[in-house]
Amino acid sequence: MKRIFPLLLIFLFFPLFAQISPQTQIANKAFVPAEIKKFMRYYPDIAYTTTYDLELNDWKIDMTADLYFERTQKPKGKKSASFYWAGGRLLPKEELANKEIYWVLQYEYENKLRDPKTYTPEEIEKIKQFGSKESRQNTQGTPMFFFDWLYSAQSQKIIEDHIIKTTFLGKSTRIHERIYDHVKNVEKRILARKSSPEISAFLANLKSCDAYHWREIVQTSRKSFHSYGIAIDILPKRLNRKAIYWSWEKDKLGDKWMLVPLEKRWMPPAEVRKIFEEEGFIWGGYWVIFDNMHFEYHPELTANSAQS
Repeated sequence: MKRIFPLLLIFLFFPLFAQISPQTQIANKAFVPAEIKKFMRYYPDIAYTTTYDLELNDWKIDMTADLYFERTQKPKGKKSASFYWAGGRLLPKEELANKEIYWVLQYEYENKLRDPKTYTPEEIEKIKQFGSKESRQNTQGTPMFFFDWLYSAQSQKIIEDHIIKTTFLGKSTRIHERIYDHVKNVEKRILARKSSPEISAFLANLKSCDAYHWREIVQTSRKSFHSYGIAIDILPKRLNRKAIYWSWEKDKLGDKWMLVPLEKRWMPPAEVRKIFEEEGFIWGGYWVIFDNMHFEYHPELTANSAQS
């Protein structure tokens, strides 16, 4: 009888277990992959619901967030969207079949300068191709679906309800309301160190801090993150004959633009770069296609830096 009793219990309660679908069972938070939980932490004001879609064999993430306008203290409603994880790309259902053409959103942020002298001939050729007009036009790059929803960037008219005028380091600029506190924290921390000779010289040589500008990335049909108001270009008054942007150097040097030595590139002080990164901004000077004036708000990347 002792052996029969457990079997009897299973027989009696099996119909109840059978009613719980595998999708419902796997939707338990304990099963959600760590990389998805990690991404959620970087945008904590979003409410997430995760379920596993057995038919599409992928995690579906439903998101809801407050909808604000011009930094008012009370939300103007809610906005919602659904994305599939798609290996870290956050794609709508209709784009899943094309997921391989997109980059992942969360990866190790390389915040270390690479000396061009160390490039191999093979690397130089790859960089040359990557920076070509044809490559830039044919590459999908970062999938923008999540960011379009997060920053209400479906059109210029819509997003401009969320763009605010402010000042940064004494220069007028326009940014997205979502990053206002982060921008002001960067400003406060830089100004607190203005007694440093390097930062003092940096501030004295500052010409402009341009952020929001509805436009496409050069030589592509993709929106620039300036179109979201989350990228800031810090331009100096004088470059002192130093390089600052890869495309400008390409116009002058042709295919040798990537070999411009580090000492001949204009850069914000290391301390300034560190402050930006600690507030969630990546720096374009670490890119092979270098953009040394450029900072861009991506907390999902700076938290995954190569050297934190």
